[in-house]
Amino acid sequence: MPRAVVFAYHNVGVRCLRVLLAHGFDLPLGVTQSDSPGESSWFGSVAATAEEYGIPTLAPDDPNTAELAARIRALAPDFLFSFYYRRMLKAPLLAAARQGALNMHGSLLPKYRGRAPVNWAVLHGERETGATLHYMTAQPDRGDIVAQMAVPILPDDTAREAFDKVTLAAEMTLDRVLPALVAGTAPRAAQDPAAGSYFGGRRPEDGAIDWNRDAATLHNLVRAVAPPYPGAFTAVGGVAARVLRTRVVATATPPTLTPTLEARDGRLLAHCGGGGTVAVLALEIGGIAIDATTFVARFGSAPVSLGDTPRS
Repeated sequence: MPRAVVFAYHNVGVRCLRVLLAHGFDLPLGVTQSDSPGESSWFGSVAATAEEYGIPTLAPDDPNTAELAARIRALAPDFLFSFYYRRMLKAPLLAAARQGALNMHGSLLPKYRGRAPVNWAVLHGERETGATLHYMTAQPDRGDIVAQMAVPILPDDTAREAFDKVTLAAEMTLDRVLPALVAGTAPRAAQDPAAGSYFGGRRPEDGAIDWNRDAATLHNLVRAVAPPYPGAFTAVGGVAARVLRTRVVATATPPTLTPTLEARDGRLLAHCGGGGTVAVLALEIGGIAIDATTFVARFGSAPVSLGDTPRS
């Protein structure tokens, strides 16, 4: 029976942990982490899943201590896995597993190394992403690739919808390659260090809308940060607002020096400074949903300026 120590978090962590159990792995220890203060925990709990199966867990503030490395070495694992665990694991931990330490990353490496890969892919208008199982090294997301699977990103998919596909791709990728990995026959393909890209984490303030951009760029931002992420924010007629869902309805509309939002034919239409028009399908002001009817009742029937300084 192969033995593994698992560092895991989030939905990918839950599903990949279940894959290991389905393949009969002995899991003497799981390492997870506490949810960040203020973060909406819309995802599955690795700690709860591990408890369901009687797997002891830890949630250390720092996983890279000499004490934890010694404890894991004493368990003599064949593998160490990281499934959406949010901290880098250093060399003493990586060396503790006899057959290697592997990570499941939410992109088609070498593209989108680093943090929040699904959100970045949506933001850049990518039409596909995926999941990649790779060996861990001292440099993040640089190790040899064992297996990967692509999934589509449709033009109106939010980051959450794309992430759900990546979660399934991660589960399928791991499930398919585990027998070969245990047998020592799984492929290893080196990454080109010059290829791909690296991206850092994203912050709520990165959701500020610049209405001087074109419609497609604005639409990609909105769907990249749509709930359960913090959402895109702006000002409508000088009032702070969140734009939670959009759709590009015209790309040939000419650029304008004054981006505006108007109610027309029962829809809210935003005319973008860089050209094009987006339908605003979900808008919140003061936490209250605003549709075309309530927009006219509040602002009138004339187009309203977008992106000016919010008033309290």
